Amino acid sequence: MKIICPKCNFSKTVDPDSVPDRPVKVNCPRCGNGFIFDKSLRSRQEAAPGHATEPSEQVTCPVCGLLQDKSDTCKGCGVVYAKLLGQWQKNGQSPQNSDILNSSLAELRRKAEKPAPQNQPKAGFWLRVIACMLDFFLLGMVQGLLSLLINLVIGMLGIATEDDPAVGLVLMLFGVSLIIGYVVFFTGYCGQTPGKMALRIKVIRTDGSPVSYGRAFLREVPGKFISCILLGIGYLMVAFDSQKQGLHDKIADSYVIKL
Repeated sequence: MKIICPKCNFSKTVDPDSVPDRPVKVNCPRCGNGFIFDKSLRSRQEAAPGHATEPSEQVTCPVCGLLQDKSDTCKGCGVVYAKLLGQWQKNGQSPQNSDILNSSLAELRRKAEKPAPQNQPKAGFWLRVIACMLDFFLLGMVQGLLSLLINLVIGMLGIATEDDPAVGLVLMLFGVSLIIGYVVFFTGYCGQTPGKMALRIKVIRTDGSPVSYGRAFLREVPGKFISCILLGIGYLMVAFDSQKQGLHDKIADSYVIKL
């Protein structure tokens, strides 16, 4: 698959499997121009060799400077152009010649510019340990309350739990399922368990994208199980790795960053 810079026409052939199946931001190595490349759109165009497609109109976002197909919203920083123009007109500013406009654009650019994921500050070993302790404290309270309710119901039914190993097994499986559901749900939903929220740290993919539920399960269940059975070495890697990644982070291709 060939990627062509719309500004200087520099082209480079890449392996299609290495390109995500979603619009991604690409920086031209020759001119440094940033633009959006959509693998699915390019595949559809290449699949129709006799069909000539007209080049789409390109615009440059006034906030982040990203060159992209014309639309109502920037695919790079997410700013809505009509809303931005309405704010300028409401304040009596002209989009063509206004010092106030230039300063507001500079402020928006600073907010839109984010460091690459590998350059963002990472959460260290002890910070993550404290977050884990907060989560287990919260989980302990919830699990204790639910276990009390379950035991009350079992008592009302007249089941002797000490004489029935099946009941004990069910209670144990309930506790394990509660822990797994807790960490997988919160990590997949927003990248933060309540303990991580309290300490303002977050799990993200190494490409900066959010963690999916499947990736969260891979990290929290098999990933942490492997880190644990290796005498905890997988967790201790956080203290010595340059990117503060534990073995479970490397398995799930994730970082834990500071917010």
